[in-house]
Amino acid sequence: MIEVKNLTKKYGPNTAVDQLSFTVEKGQIYGFLGPNGAGKSTTMNIMTGYIAPTSGQVLINGQSAIIF
Repeated sequence: MIEVKNLTKKYGPNTAVDQLSFTVEKGQIYGFLGPNGAGKSTTMNIMTGYIAPTSGQVLINGQSAIIF
């Protein structure tokens, strides 16, 4: 299971992701859709550990996935 809780990413005064929360249950497949600039790539980069969030957490099977 993947849990994203209150994920926020700010670049100076600009907010790319604002308090995003969702859960993906084991065995489920979801689409990640939205217009350009909606924060999809930023969210995926945080989930994979490529960039750090400003706040919030990502859990994979109950363990923190954000390690910096």
